[in-house]
Amino acid sequence: MEKPIIVQKKSLKLEMESGTYLWCACGASKKQPFCDGSHKGTSFRPEKVVITEKQIFPWCMCRHSEKGARCDSKHREL
Repeated sequence: MEKPIIVQKKSLKLEMESGTYLWCACGASKKQPFCDGSHKGTSFRPEKVVITEKQIFPWCMCRHSEKGARCDSKHREL
């Protein structure tokens, strides 16, 4: 099984407007934390994240969160 690239061992907290976003699940995107298609040719697929109201969203950057795109602090165990 392929392993994702750990971009950093902490979340990336961004103020997000409501909308639909594609989170990079492989870690190879040049537009972190968003997908730029770098996963092509791998088993990874981006995760669709729907944000319904403006908020600070803690994007997972280690790619090990059990909540997918939302950081659950799993990076502290790596």
